[in-house]
Amino acid sequence: QVQLVESGGRLVQAGGSLRLSCAASGRTFSRYAMGWFRQAPGKEREFVAAINWSGARTAYSDSVKGRFTISRDNAKNTVYLQMNSLKPEDTAVYYCAASSSYYYTTTDGYNVWGQGTQVTVSS
Repeated sequence: QVQLVESGGRLVQAGGSLRLSCAASGRTFSRYAMGWFRQAPGKEREFVAAINWSGARTAYSDSVKGRFTISRDNAKNTVYLQMNSLKPEDTAVYYCAASSSYYYTTTDGYNVWGQGTQVTVSS
């Protein structure tokens, strides 16, 4: 089973860009589909983006489609979330997650989670 560590979160102005990284331990990373989720204060954790094991298939929430891009580098055991045109409503703790079966768009499809990284977008 992989372990996940997110990084790259920080304070950024609206309209800016950030790239989040999620580094996975273990030699089986390429067998996992990966997802990014976020949770704002007082709200439930919500789906952001997901990618299949090879990187050939992706999915996005409507709220980030066209602004965010998920990608992965299996040689580096890392999945990325490139976030452009950031908005204050993107402020949240961002979590990456691993699924041994499919690139689900719901939290219950994932059985391994990172600790999260804070993204704050100022207006």
